[in-house]
Amino acid sequence: MPISDCEVRDPRIRRTRQLLQGALRDLMQTKNLDEISVQDITDAATVNRATFYDHYNDKFALHEAMVAGGFHKLLHERNVLFDGTCPSAASAIILAACDYLTQIHTGDCTRHNAFEPLMESAMVAAIRRVLIEGVRDHHASPALSPEMIATTAAWAIYGAVKQWFYTPDHPPAEEAVHAILRLIAPILQAAGPLEPHIEAATAHAL
Repeated sequence: MPISDCEVRDPRIRRTRQLLQGALRDLMQTKNLDEISVQDITDAATVNRATFYDHYNDKFALHEAMVAGGFHKLLHERNVLFDGTCPSAASAIILAACDYLTQIHTGDCTRHNAFEPLMESAMVAAIRRVLIEGVRDHHASPALSPEMIATTAAWAIYGAVKQWFYTPDHPPAEEAVHAILRLIAPILQAAGPLEPHIEAATAHAL
């Protein structure tokens, strides 16, 4: 199975994946994902089909990597790393999810709605990947696995962000973050206590 983009160190592999993801991103400006073939993608990226399958199982795996890559790029630009204890990092993850959801829904809403389920699963997987190591490092619950906690928190974050996005006249993302953090903090606390100032970070939502 091809390794995750987040685990790639070889610059040649990274460049090829960037070419494929960029090609898919460009094609999706004018086509629905269902209308795009692997051949379309390889032609646009100027690579052959064998190379494509060296990196991704299918176009849906490529799409998931593209969404996750964009989200992780936002986190990298903001120097966000969740260590399992810091509520400010959790807030930054939520804000990045708000910003990225807004970015990828610009343009043709009908076309984006067609691949909403795929985008949702990719976003949840990306958020979970950011949370999991911090949750594992501070895991103290014998009843709940780190994977269960991180997955539940990822779905909760995405669900809350999606509700914020689709609410008419929603408040700015910076304001919504406090309320969402208040909702997901108890889930993350299941792994172990967050820093004491978590309550100060969430008090604005009261």
